[in-house]
Amino acid sequence: MLEQELNIYWKTVVNTIQDGVMIVDTEGTIVSANKALEKMTGYPSEALIGKPCTILNCDICEIARQGMDEKWCSLFRTGAVSKRKCALMKKDGVYIHVLKNASLLHDTDGNVIGAVETMTDVTELIEKDTQIAAFRRELRTENGFHGILGASAPMQQIFDLISNASHSDAPVIIFGESGTGKELIAKAIHDTGTRRQKPYVKVNCAALTESLLESELFGHVKGAFTGAYRSREGRFEAAQGGDIFLDEIGDLPLSTQVKMLRVLEEKVIERVGDNRPIHIDARIISATNHNLKQLVEQGSFREDLFYRINVIPIMVPPLRERVGDIPLLADSFFRRIQLKNDKKIMGISNEAMELLMSFAWPGNVRELKSAFEYAFVTCQELVIQPYHFPPTVNSAQPSVKNTNTPPLNRTDMKKKQLIEALESAGGNQSRAAEILGISRVTVWNRMKKYGITAQKKINR
Repeated sequence: MLEQELNIYWKTVVNTIQDGVMIVDTEGTIVSANKALEKMTGYPSEALIGKPCTILNCDICEIARQGMDEKWCSLFRTGAVSKRKCALMKKDGVYIHVLKNASLLHDTDGNVIGAVETMTDVTELIEKDTQIAAFRRELRTENGFHGILGASAPMQQIFDLISNASHSDAPVIIFGESGTGKELIAKAIHDTGTRRQKPYVKVNCAALTESLLESELFGHVKGAFTGAYRSREGRFEAAQGGDIFLDEIGDLPLSTQVKMLRVLEEKVIERVGDNRPIHIDARIISATNHNLKQLVEQGSFREDLFYRINVIPIMVPPLRERVGDIPLLADSFFRRIQLKNDKKIMGISNEAMELLMSFAWPGNVRELKSAFEYAFVTCQELVIQPYHFPPTVNSAQPSVKNTNTPPLNRTDMKKKQLIEALESAGGNQSRAAEILGISRVTVWNRMKKYGITAQKKINR
């Protein structure tokens, strides 16, 4: 193809390019602009050609002019601009983000006659990055405690208990229905405690058979049973110096309960197939969705073990008893799933939120999260509506009791906790201190502050 023919088709080629292309003379006057630049800036070519390039209000242009006496633009000094991020102002006054490349143009004698600039619109990418950064900031600063969301009085009380329990070596047991976040609470106790630099080991007592569970907890020696080709340390040894979380401890077999009692009383274990005691320094945090007192009465859980692990009990309320936290949780789940989803879903309708707050949530927080994952699959609109949630949620009759009881402030909650601990301890201040995870002196000071007397029966 001859050079003359190339010149004829040059304009067609440039107008086919998706990036904005602009040519300026040595004074910065625009002499050519392609269709992509027109679309990008909102200016028709006749409004650009003959105008200074400053019409686009490039935010790096002013910087480029500073200190440049001999040249009006740094491009004419450096000879090129490569992949510079900048912002341009469109005709309507809205800024867009572009990636700019520029180079000088020379005539046949080598004289500079102007410059060409190409601009790639990266506004959508910049906004996406900004949005993701904002989401991440929000997720880090949520109204919660170490990943546990809740602003209600019951949850604030639990946050206080976590803080107190984390500074004690006494066993902690977390009671609560399935899906209430017991594992999160156990992890928060470890993360805020004096053992946080040491291991945190989890064991699900309901997931293993009796023989496997003992091997998992206490380890075994080579040849202890078929398949034991080498010695192996157990979870208690792995948790040395740290915390071990025994989930679903109510499902612990009676034979294992006996050995667990020895761990608590003597701080020693024996590997399966061995009789040599191994000293253990691991604080036990347990959790259950069973009523252990009832299991004790039924004979399926040892009473002595129950009292050993029930030193610092934490009762996690079901979601239906903290309805005020549902909007906070719903907003968090919405944003987390939105962050991972390509759908342009912008929010939750008022009707949908009312539905969420009226549902009983038998599966608690876990079920609420699953409901949002379902809604993001079914929703093809900009806003999540009630009918986007699972049928079990959408068709259920309101069954949550909305109480008008005003929330307790921090002082009232501490007083309430102290009274309950003293009642549980029968007025014994040392025992109450163990329950709250604080010192006996602190118990005494709070009793004096709140006017509470240590009697066998504490009057509220």
